[in-house]
Amino acid sequence: MEKEKQRNIFAWCMYDWANSAFATTVIAGILPIYFATVVIPSDGWTLKFFGISIVTNAATIWAFLSGTTALFVFVTMPTLGAIADYSGLKKKFLIIFCYGGSLFTALLYFCSSGDVWMTMIFFFLANACFISANIFYDAFLPHIVSENEIDLVSGKGYAYGYLGGGLQFLICLALIMFHEKLGMSKTLTVRICLVFSGMWWAGFSSITFFGLSEREINLIDQKEKKKFLFWYCLLKGISQTWNTVSGVKKNRNQVLFLIAFMFYSDGIQTVIRMAAIFGKDELGIKDEILLGTLLLVQFIGIGGALLFSQAAQKFGAKKVLIFVLFLWSCILSYAYFIVSSLDFLILGMAVGLVLGGSQSISRSIYGAMIPRHASAEYFSFYSVFEKFSSIWGPFVFGIIRQITGTSRLSILSLIGFFITGIVLLCCVEDKRDTP
Repeated sequence: MEKEKQRNIFAWCMYDWANSAFATTVIAGILPIYFATVVIPSDGWTLKFFGISIVTNAATIWAFLSGTTALFVFVTMPTLGAIADYSGLKKKFLIIFCYGGSLFTALLYFCSSGDVWMTMIFFFLANACFISANIFYDAFLPHIVSENEIDLVSGKGYAYGYLGGGLQFLICLALIMFHEKLGMSKTLTVRICLVFSGMWWAGFSSITFFGLSEREINLIDQKEKKKFLFWYCLLKGISQTWNTVSGVKKNRNQVLFLIAFMFYSDGIQTVIRMAAIFGKDELGIKDEILLGTLLLVQFIGIGGALLFSQAAQKFGAKKVLIFVLFLWSCILSYAYFIVSSLDFLILGMAVGLVLGGSQSISRSIYGAMIPRHASAEYFSFYSVFEKFSSIWGPFVFGIIRQITGTSRLSILSLIGFFITGIVLLCCVEDKRDTP
């Protein structure tokens, strides 16, 4: 029994190892730069829609893609999560979205200069699959460990993710750096790295699919098995989602946590997305240092995820999370005063430490408070709030930067998101902290 449990934990963690290649290379690192410097023309791109022409740029299009994907998941995933819970097919949904996302990631290889629509479509589909797969991946957490172990295992998963994503990103950076010695153009090397990301995601995920057991209580009884058709499950999924949404008053604690999570996650996501721009815009840091700092964040995140997860077991998850969010506020205060590349490097190390802790503990707290029989449905709402939160922070950042002419005040303004999250978290009850 214990051996099977450890096998499930390892297999579950390996999916974080696998899919982090997409997060580091496609979302945060290489594709955004490639999209802005190669795919989009230097003089911008004209969007033609029903006879209307709008001249836009890479940053605007990238933000639009992220928001559209979040909206798509918001509309579809709660119902799909409920269907997975009802039918006991979380693992199959995870496999479908994983391999689908890996395929669309690999297809980005064929996107070159001027292929704006092709790049947007492939990235949209790959990103939607990535977000969707994470819902079913997270939903396994309450089923493979007890509530007392959930903090530690959640942190272990993130540690695997930072290590796997960091190693894959390191290989990609090495390929790009030595592309001339390999006899390839830089553009071709980047496209190969995108294929490599899809292969890494699909390849290592196979370990998860072979090793992870789905021992779900199937809610379809013998009589209903005869009715187990697609439309029947679809209607049941929609009905279950409606019941969950309409029963918000009964789930006050989960909703309050999600609102708190939405605020402080907004601050976290904005730091992740805008850190490189801040370093370039305000400090004039070279690309090599920016990418090197991003790589450093990945590896330090391993220690942060494990350290704070262990602390959560000892001192209580909510208390440790509030402490981590306080550290985030201190780090942003420090960011306001930095002036050199060394300062930026130190900032990256500090961010890496708290990033893993805040992400892993958030997932474990939520995983411990939701009903196990509906974990996929509830984690779909968690994912929606996480992705939805990535919209407002960058918007606030951009407005303040435009008005004040400096990114320093923009960075400082993000403290408000963390303070709001802390205040709301104080009202959340973590039943594991009560005697």
